[in-house]
Amino acid sequence: MSEKLIISGSRPLEGEVSISGAKNAVLKLMAAALLAQDVSKIHNVPELTDVEIMLDVLECLGAKCIYNKADKSVEIDATNLTSVVASDKFVSKMRASFVVLGSLVGRMKEARVALPGGCKIGERRVNFHIKGLEALGAKCKIEQGYVHAQAKELVGADICLDIPSVGATENIMLAAVLASGTTRIQNAAQEPEIVDLANFLKAMGAQIDGAGTNEITIYGVKQSELHGVEYTTISDRIEAGTYMSAIIASGGHGIIKNVFPNHLTIFTGKLLEMGAKIRLLEPNVMEVSSNMRLLPMNFITQPYPGFPTDLQALAMALLSTSNGISVVTESLYENRFMHVAELWKMGANIKQSKNHAIIKGVDYLVGTSVSAPDLRAGAALVVAAIMARGESEIHGLNHIDRGYEKFTDKLKGLGVCVSRVSDDSDLLKTCGGINDTQV
Repeated sequence: MSEKLIISGSRPLEGEVSISGAKNAVLKLMAAALLAQDVSKIHNVPELTDVEIMLDVLECLGAKCIYNKADKSVEIDATNLTSVVASDKFVSKMRASFVVLGSLVGRMKEARVALPGGCKIGERRVNFHIKGLEALGAKCKIEQGYVHAQAKELVGADICLDIPSVGATENIMLAAVLASGTTRIQNAAQEPEIVDLANFLKAMGAQIDGAGTNEITIYGVKQSELHGVEYTTISDRIEAGTYMSAIIASGGHGIIKNVFPNHLTIFTGKLLEMGAKIRLLEPNVMEVSSNMRLLPMNFITQPYPGFPTDLQALAMALLSTSNGISVVTESLYENRFMHVAELWKMGANIKQSKNHAIIKGVDYLVGTSVSAPDLRAGAALVVAAIMARGESEIHGLNHIDRGYEKFTDKLKGLGVCVSRVSDDSDLLKTCGGINDTQV
């Protein structure tokens, strides 16, 4: 039986929270560990359902994995891989697992990976991934819901991406590590998670320049030059942005530890524009507070270093009670406004037209029953519940559990009145009372 959160809102938060390892980084590091015929150990691994799915993917390929939740580490022995097939059973649940395609083609010269799944936030095409691998010499075709890639040899190439796709950049990087010659990825994604992947690969023996810029160069190495590595992943900038939003939304005061402030420059700037107070106490410790009704602001989601699409829903929750009118434009995913209908239930005044949302701030939100349509929308609804007068129920925690470690405990540490209980509405679902389109 699934569970729900019950939140009593409209009270200032006070406390501190420590940010976990970055979900969007560690999953790619786990896939990268497949490249070395050796054992790698990754630290600062969050306890998430997505991590468990990635472990299942790696084990179905023949890797031996040990997940130590006590010390937040994963040990991956990829000495002997026994399969090049990443099953739909796992890959369909999580988009990030598709990145094993690059590792398998690089090391095994063949991969059969199911088309990816995950949150239904819009079309996330794989053609950029396939074009990149084909430029390196792989032959790719889509058959029966799988991408099948084969190559006698991979050879470095100049590849210009149509858009700075994070997943395509990662898959090309992973495949190019063991290609002969030099690969240049132009219009590459610049996210901090890309830099973390490059640093992990370099620690394994790969030769990579330019990660974090729009041109990444990979100098191919031989299999014998790669080795296992012990590595600590970066902290999660989206989780940090979530708790910043929660504190500010409540008109409270909090300390956020283990955060990389330079990964949140645009978001922090927008929060300051809205009237929040943010101060750096130590290199990785931020003080966040607000004691006023927030001001409106406009933004457009963009690839990094622009405004993160993963923080769009959270910003909209904050703006729903701001003192004025805001305009939000989602430029990356066409279905990333699914939280709007849930915010309406709480009294928000939002008008949506295609990829634009006009938000007229109301005096307050009212607690009610809402359901998380995807991971980040779920976090935004939690923030809205913290803001709202009265009690709210948040359903669909399976989405939230994909990206937030010990969410309830961390919220309580900030003073949120929250409990996690069994979701009785599941009984209605089994009896045909509710049409659950998100299963």
